[in-house]
Amino acid sequence: MLQERITLLEDARIILGVTGSIAAYKAVDLASKLTQAGAQVDVIMTAAAQRFVTPLSFEAVTGRPVFTDMWQTASPDLPTHIAHIGLGEGADLLVIAPATAQTVARLAAGLADDLLAVTALAARCPLLVAPAMDGGMYAHPATRANLDTLRNRGAIVIEPEAGHLASGHMGTGRLPETPTLLGHIRRAMGRHGILAGRRVVVTAGGTREPLDPVRYLSNHSSGKQGYALAQAALDAGAETVLISTVSALPAPIGAVFVPVNTAEEMLEAVQAHCASADILIMAAAVADFRPARVAPHKIKKAASPKRESTLELLRNPDILMAVKEGRERTGWPRVVVGFAAETESLLENARAKLEEKGLDLIIANDITSPQAGFGADTNRVVILDRESEQQRPPLASKARVSEIILERAAAALRG
Repeated sequence: MLQERITLLEDARIILGVTGSIAAYKAVDLASKLTQAGAQVDVIMTAAAQRFVTPLSFEAVTGRPVFTDMWQTASPDLPTHIAHIGLGEGADLLVIAPATAQTVARLAAGLADDLLAVTALAARCPLLVAPAMDGGMYAHPATRANLDTLRNRGAIVIEPEAGHLASGHMGTGRLPETPTLLGHIRRAMGRHGILAGRRVVVTAGGTREPLDPVRYLSNHSSGKQGYALAQAALDAGAETVLISTVSALPAPIGAVFVPVNTAEEMLEAVQAHCASADILIMAAAVADFRPARVAPHKIKKAASPKRESTLELLRNPDILMAVKEGRERTGWPRVVVGFAAETESLLENARAKLEEKGLDLIIANDITSPQAGFGADTNRVVILDRESEQQRPPLASKARVSEIILERAAAALRG
């Protein structure tokens, strides 16, 4: 199954520099995923990198020629006939992954002794460097100083991960896996998006109200739409806070992740992070009730099978109403977006919620609709605003639905 195309990367020109590390095999997968996402990927391989992976591997996954020689001429679709100028001139991002200690040192010194180094000097796009080397080499003061030099010049450095290294030792120096690299690339590409300089808070998942140490009351929310919204906010350049009850999904790279469980915990987190938020998107499914008492030990079955148990419930705080009250006092957050997951009277219930809770937008979601709602990777929604206008995007991935919602929220913020 092919990876879904990523709007932010559609037709982006990305140079992928690959250097002589055993982790070069991971760069093949990165090149493949970037290409599937819609990017045009031009690969530059150093001589040492070709000892680990062949140029043909990258040609096969990108469908584009691979550059290995400083003296080779550029391909017909580059701006000039000189490869390092043509590659650097029209690129949106230069990614060097993996970057060896030798490459990091050469970049820091501004050397121009091979095609990758010369292209790095000629390029005017952002530089993203992902070091990969033995732990001792990474920790050496010379390497640390070279990385600091690159950072001071504006380069983005992806910190390596700890784990088993090619030397057989354990340490910090592993190249992160493709999803992590992609997350950093998206963050770099989205820095100047429509929400650059703005702060967005997103809630996700279904709250969990404990009954005893074993059981809790919750709902079917998977958190997928909330996580997609957080990623869309990052792609739009926003400083993003994700308040979530979900631990099974990886938090988008660059988001401030705030774990919570109960509705009361979520309320506290929302109030803490919305004090200066431009946009709040309440995608979480908050439980309306919680048990009146939490048993200190597991509740056992009654001795008699005919005996019934009664569970007393208390109403949970209404987070959106609390936000409304705070907003009336302070003016923050500037824009509030709510969700209405309904099984009947979709628009009527959504409209009532929008008006009652003072929302700017509400996303009406019929969870009984096929391929929509809890757990699905796609969604079908109706977007309502204060002027009674309706927007009905077609059935789409939750990622695409999130982009549409963020575009509407950004427009409301501008207005």
